[in-house]
Amino acid sequence: MGSLHRMAVLCGLSAVLATSVAQAEDWKVAKNEDGIKVSLSEVAGSDYKAYQGVTLMKTTIAKLRALQEDVPGACSWIHECKTQKLLKHEGDQSWTYTQFNTPWPVTPRDSVLHVTTIEGADGSLTRKLEGVPKYLPEEKGFVRVAKVDGFWKFVPKGDQVEVTYQVHTEPGGSVPSMVANKFVVDAPFDTLKNLKARAEK
Repeated sequence: MGSLHRMAVLCGLSAVLATSVAQAEDWKVAKNEDGIKVSLSEVAGSDYKAYQGVTLMKTTIAKLRALQEDVPGACSWIHECKTQKLLKHEGDQSWTYTQFNTPWPVTPRDSVLHVTTIEGADGSLTRKLEGVPKYLPEEKGFVRVAKVDGFWKFVPKGDQVEVTYQVHTEPGGSVPSMVANKFVVDAPFDTLKNLKARAEK
């Protein structure tokens, strides 16, 4: 029975991995301007699409890391960020709190993220983003983003850095599909465009 159970678990894991790989490959380009390519992917069981933005920047990974680790300052280049603060920093991990502007009549959103920084042997840097909505009590006047799952990845390419920003969110509450569909294109595009302007200075 034990071996049968193990086989069932392994088959289940294989199915999950196969699904996630297939899902990750199902990206459709939604916008390609100013050297920034934004692609979207359906996510099983979700009404909201995942977004991925990719661009090349003439900068260094050290500068990009510094711009990201200045948590309050980063709000100036993150799409629709109203205010942002660092809650806790511990080794390669940090916890941040962000409030976002939203178009009327959508209630403003806020989110709490757990960020894990991973340095690759190839000189790359990955910052994993995980929503931890229960980390802080909810704020009055804001709807807490229910789920965030994504990453930033910086890969050196000669004198440039390839930057990938990929996220899937469950915004919580109700969001009109027109607003949600606009956000998943504007968020990666505007964020990368603004970051690029600062990183290349």
